[in-house]
Amino acid sequence: MSLVVVGDTLLDIDLLGSATRLCPDAPVPVLDLENEVVRPGGAGLAAALAAADGLDVTLVTAIADDADGDRLRKVLGDLPFVAGPSWAATPVKTRLRAAGQSLMRVDRGGRGDPVVTDEMLDAVRTADAILVSDYGRGLARDERLRALLGRIARRTPMVWDPHPRGPEPILGARMVTPNTGEARAASGSDNPTEAAELLRARWQAEAVAVTMGARGAVLACGRDLVTVPTPRVQVADPCGAGDCFAATVAVRLMSGASSEVAVWSGVDAASRFLAAGGAAAFDKHTLRQGERS
Repeated sequence: MSLVVVGDTLLDIDLLGSATRLCPDAPVPVLDLENEVVRPGGAGLAAALAAADGLDVTLVTAIADDADGDRLRKVLGDLPFVAGPSWAATPVKTRLRAAGQSLMRVDRGGRGDPVVTDEMLDAVRTADAILVSDYGRGLARDERLRALLGRIARRTPMVWDPHPRGPEPILGARMVTPNTGEARAASGSDNPTEAAELLRARWQAEAVAVTMGARGAVLACGRDLVTVPTPRVQVADPCGAGDCFAATVAVRLMSGASSEVAVWSGVDAASRFLAAGGAAAFDKHTLRQGERS
C-alpha cells in the first residue's frame, strides 16, 4: 500500500556548535560552529518519517529552481518524489543550536503560486492514503489539486494537517489535525474539545484531532469525544512533532485502524520522537543520501 504526502517542502538547516562566550560588541552569545546538518522539512520531513518505517511513500510537492532547491532535492535522497516548479525562492529555516538548545532561527524564501503538474495529480490518484501537509506556501490552494482531493476524499483515507496561513481543508477528509492555536483561530473557541466538535461539523470530516503539545490530543469522532494523554517526556526540541503525529495517523488509517487507535498511535509516536531528540536527532541516513558535513 502506498502513502502520498502532498504539501510544501522546506529545507531545514541546523548550525551546531558551542556557545561559551558573549560577543564583545553586544550581549549575545557567540556560536563556534562545529557541524552543519541539513534535512527536508515540512511535508518532506513528514514523508521521510513515514518512509523511515519502510513504507511505500511518495512526496508530491513543488521545488524552486535555485541553489537551495538543488540542495533540497539532494537531501531528499532516495525518497521518491514528484515535484512541480515553484516561482518562489525555496523556503529555508536555519537554526543556530548549542547544547541541544536553539539560540536563534533565521528564515528565508517566499510564498508564491507553485505549479501543480499532471504528473503530480497522477501520483495523488494512485494513493492508498493521503497526507496533506500544508505549510502555508501555496500548494494546498491549487484549484486542480483541491478538486481532485475533494473527489477522492470519500474513498481514500485522507489526513489534512492544516496551517494558519493555508486554506481550509477540503470537505470530507478522514481526519484533520490542527494544533490548539490553529483550532482556536479556525473555530473561535479557546476550548480544544469544543473547537474539535465545531470544526468537525464545519469541515464535514470524519474526525478532528486537536493536538495540545504536552497535554496530548482531543479527538472528536462521531458521538465520541476522546482525550489522549501524552507520556511524560523531557522535550528539548519540539520541532517535527506535528509532522510525526500526522504521518503516523495517516499510516495507521491506511492500515485500517480506527480514528481513535490512529490518534493514540500518533501521540505515542510523537512522544517517542521528541524523547529521542526530535527533528534535530532524526536519522536521515534512513534516506541513505542525506547531507552532513
